[in-house]
Amino acid sequence: MSMWPATVQRGSICLRPLSYRDRHAWQAVRARNQDWLRPWDATLPPGADDAATTFRGMVRSLRTAARAGTTMPFALDVEGSFRGQVTVGGIHRGSLRAGHIGYWIDRDVAGRGIMPMAVAMATDYCLRAGLHRIEINIRPENQPSIRVVEKVGFRYEGLRERYLHIDGDWRDHVSYALTAEEVEEPLADRFARLYGEPGTAHGGTRRANPGSDDGRTVG
Repeated sequence: MSMWPATVQRGSICLRPLSYRDRHAWQAVRARNQDWLRPWDATLPPGADDAATTFRGMVRSLRTAARAGTTMPFALDVEGSFRGQVTVGGIHRGSLRAGHIGYWIDRDVAGRGIMPMAVAMATDYCLRAGLHRIEINIRPENQPSIRVVEKVGFRYEGLRERYLHIDGDWRDHVSYALTAEEVEEPLADRFARLYGEPGTAHGGTRRANPGSDDGRTVG
């Protein structure tokens, strides 16, 4: 199947292609979450100048990578409003057939099971599209994001020292992964069965084991 463009929906949660039209909503959400997201945001090491500096430039770069088949840049909508991003990157076909997932979410809707479900939906989609292995890398200090992947069903693989440049320095990350053989039922269905459908700003379904998963990682 063709992987991109794609839209994946479950209840009030929608993963769809990030677009230029998201600029105002993206800027508003990022501005009010700036301090909350800073410890987990990717930064450039000294001397690097290869990252987009504007929203339009970022979307252009992501679209180019999507056309090349190496990235799937999803916007995360909750009840029709932009609330974050889920990006599948580093996609390789051939004998590897793998990719990695990074994500962030608006603090106003964090802790309601939305991000674990969104990660589950994205992973299910990747596996249906023919990928074999999905990986997520998280700073060990980011315990809420670690709880996200553990609830989805990812397994711990180990420590990657000085893996990514985050918040101004090279930071260690812990690696979690899943392969197609490990998934006995769709991950979104598994999450809903174990924790209930995610809650929304208007109440929604409570999870059986609510926690403080907030879904902040750059992966």
